[in-house]
Amino acid sequence: MHVVDFRITRFQYARDRVIGDSQVWIDQVNIAALELIANTGEVGLGFVQALFYPLPDQAEMERVFRAEVWPGIEGQPPAALVHRVSRPRGGNQRAYSVPFHESLQLALWDLAAKQVGLPMHRLLGSRRDRVEAYASGLDFHLTDDQYCALFAHANSLGYRAFKIKVGHPDFDWDLKRLKLLKQTVRKDALVMIDANEAWGAKEALTKLEVIRREGHDLLWVEDPILRDDHDGLKMLKDACSWTLINSGEYLDAHNKRLLMEAQATDILNVHGQVTDVMRIGWLAADRGIPVSLGNTCLEVGVHMACALPEVQWLEYSFQNYDHLVEEPVDIHDGWALAPSRPGHGLVLSETARREWWRPHVLGPDQLGTAPENARLVKL
Repeated sequence: MHVVDFRITRFQYARDRVIGDSQVWIDQVNIAALELIANTGEVGLGFVQALFYPLPDQAEMERVFRAEVWPGIEGQPPAALVHRVSRPRGGNQRAYSVPFHESLQLALWDLAAKQVGLPMHRLLGSRRDRVEAYASGLDFHLTDDQYCALFAHANSLGYRAFKIKVGHPDFDWDLKRLKLLKQTVRKDALVMIDANEAWGAKEALTKLEVIRREGHDLLWVEDPILRDDHDGLKMLKDACSWTLINSGEYLDAHNKRLLMEAQATDILNVHGQVTDVMRIGWLAADRGIPVSLGNTCLEVGVHMACALPEVQWLEYSFQNYDHLVEEPVDIHDGWALAPSRPGHGLVLSETARREWWRPHVLGPDQLGTAPENARLVKL
C-alpha cells in the first residue's frame, strides 16, 4: 500500500453552544477533513482543526499541503511513515503553515490499520475494546440554567464522572458551580475540576482547601497552575493528598517527559497526535504514572486509550461533530466503545460533504445556526 493522492474538505459552522474555559471563548467550528488515498483505493481520514480562527480557504490549504507535506509522503507506505523518527535541526524544526500534524498522523494510522485489516486500537496493541468516559462540559460561559441542563442530560445518559470549568475571578462563582453540579447529578458522582492555569500555586492550594471544607470531593484537579511550574505542581501534588493533580495537556512530548521527571503530576493528560501519544504513554507506563485521554476529534482517542495500560478515563465534551461521519464512536452508559471496523472506523459522511462543505472563509454573520442533527440539548 502506498499513498498516491489526497483530498481536503473544509467545514465551518456555528456551534450548538459557546464552549470554553477561564481563558477562551469559542462559538464556531472550524475543521477540515484530510483524506489520504492509497493505490489500493483505501482512504485514511484525519481532521484539521483550528479552535480560535477560521482555517484558510480550501484552495490555500491544498496549496500548503502539496508544498509542505506531500513531498514527504507521496508514494510512501503508511505503515512505515507512522513509525518514522526524525531529528529536526535548526530551521527544520518548524510547524506546517496549516495545522496538519495531528490529521496527518491520524490518516496514516487509519491506512496502516486498514492494510492489515485491524481496528486501530488492535494495531496499537490493545487488550480491551472500551474505556470509561467522563462528561466534560466546556461549560465556563454557560448560564447556570444551561450548565445544569447540560449535566442533567449527561447524567441521564449514564455518565458517572463529570468535569467542570473553574477559575472565575469571583471564587464564589466556582463554589456555586460545584454546588449546582452536586444538586444535578447522581449522589455517587465523581467530580473533576479544570482551572486551565487560572491560579497561582499558593492560590490554588488555598482554594482547594476551601473546596474540600465545603464538602466537595474531587477525583482530580486539572491544570490548576502554569504548565511549566514544576515546583508549584509538585507542591500541590504533595500537599493535596486527598485529590490528584492532572497536568500536561498543553505540553508537547518533550515537555511531558520533563514534567514526569520532575515528579510534578499524579496523572498525565495526553491527546492529539497518535504516534506522540503512544510514545509518551509508554514512557508514563514505565514510570507507573496514570494517563488520561483528553479531548480528541470525534473521540478517536478511544483507540489510544484502549491501547495504553495506564488509561482509565476518556474525555467526552458533547461537541457537535458527529454529523461529519457516517458512524461516530459509540458511547453507551458512560463507556466509549472502540470501533471494530478496520482502521479507526470513522468515514466522512457524504451528506456532510455535500451540505456542510465551505470552501471559503465565512464571516460570523454567514454561519447560520448549528446543524440540527448535531445539537446536544436545547440550552
